[in-house]
Amino acid sequence: MWLQVAVCLSCLLLGAQGQATFLRANDRSGRCQYSFTVASPAEDSCPTAGGGPEMEALRSRLTVLESLVSRLVSGDAGAAGAARAAPDAGLPEAYTRVMGEKSQLQQDKERLGRQVQVLQRRAEEQRLEVERLLAKPCQPPSAAQKDQRPASGSNILSHLVSQNRGQSEAGGATDPAWQLGNPRYQEVKAEVTEVPAPKQIQEGSQDSTGCGELVWVGEPVSHRKAESITGKYGVWMQDPEAVGPYGPQMLWRINTVGAEVRELYGYEDMDQLSRGFPTKVLLLPEPVESTGAAMYRGSLYYQRRRSRTLLRYDLATESIAARRDLPHAGFHGQFPYSWGGYTDIDLAVDEQGLWAIYSTNKAKGAIVVSQLDPGGLEVRRSWETNIRKNTVANAFMICGRLYTVASYASPNTTVNYAFDTATGESRSIAVPMRNSYRYNSMVDYNPVQRKLFSWDNFHMVSYAVRLGKPEAN
Repeated sequence: MWLQVAVCLSCLLLGAQGQATFLRANDRSGRCQYSFTVASPAEDSCPTAGGGPEMEALRSRLTVLESLVSRLVSGDAGAAGAARAAPDAGLPEAYTRVMGEKSQLQQDKERLGRQVQVLQRRAEEQRLEVERLLAKPCQPPSAAQKDQRPASGSNILSHLVSQNRGQSEAGGATDPAWQLGNPRYQEVKAEVTEVPAPKQIQEGSQDSTGCGELVWVGEPVSHRKAESITGKYGVWMQDPEAVGPYGPQMLWRINTVGAEVRELYGYEDMDQLSRGFPTKVLLLPEPVESTGAAMYRGSLYYQRRRSRTLLRYDLATESIAARRDLPHAGFHGQFPYSWGGYTDIDLAVDEQGLWAIYSTNKAKGAIVVSQLDPGGLEVRRSWETNIRKNTVANAFMICGRLYTVASYASPNTTVNYAFDTATGESRSIAVPMRNSYRYNSMVDYNPVQRKLFSWDNFHMVSYAVRLGKPEAN
């Protein structure tokens, strides 16, 4: 009975929750058994030992999820590894590049520092040089100098050059009695009184070929301006009888402001000189004195500084080929031109060869002209003129005649004297000539170009000239 009550209660309970099925059957041993089958209200089927479909679905989803996670983890690790590997691989190269740039910057800094030091040194040298140039080393004229008068027909100028007292004319390379004095660059200011021409040369007497007297000087043509204070005075030349290795168009230049002037600059032609790019720079073995150098037959002829020694520098071998003292010649400020500059010895070239224009104590300051042997520099013959050297601004030779320039500073000056070595006679002339830049420190003649070359206050200038027939007496 209790069994029936239990079954009924179970049925009631199960009926309240869901459908119940009552089964009655014998088991394998033949006994009667009652069984109830009730549908789960929450589950469609009971789980099996393997987990059932839900477990299979869950496993598949977990597998997919693990695959995705594994893929993501492996990708991130690879990217991170690559990211770590890339910097690790590029770091030495980047470090090397940075250190190289640092080294280059350091080298640039050192180079710029050296350049600044060089520029500062040059600026200081130029400042000192300007101070020396602005100084006045010349002594006031003595009473004896004031009493001196030039020969008949000469101009009267200020005699500002100190005289040598008690100097012997015994010759030799040095004069013990001559004191070199102040080593600063010499510069003399002088006023010029122009001398009118005795009469005008007629145009019909001009001759454009061959030798003759100077009758006309053209307008100055400026070819180049020097770059620094060292180029205020200088000399530029062209060899009228050039030999190898340099051609006839080659031009040469020396800046002569400075204590140790040694640089000789070469230019292929006039155009290159104008542009200022030398093709050759030679360092002379001994320093140059002043603006009296000349170029002739493949050699540079110049006066050695602070001496009366003449040197022939061979351009082909770049060495001194000959040296010789110019007998009794004044030097280093004894007998300069009126502008100063230690222009005691002035070398010149014309149609007849190589010349020296200078003075001696015996000549008492009058110009002496000597023709020199171009090979050994021996004096072939000398002439003493009645033209006082410190009363003229410059001098040059044409066809064996000496010509002098009246003023280095007047814008309108003249070629004022002529001395003929063929006759030994001098006379006053008045061929107009212009100083465009008002400080003409060098005048030389080129017989091939038939031009005067001059150096006028930093400027390299040329003048065309005409020669005429000699005048009848």
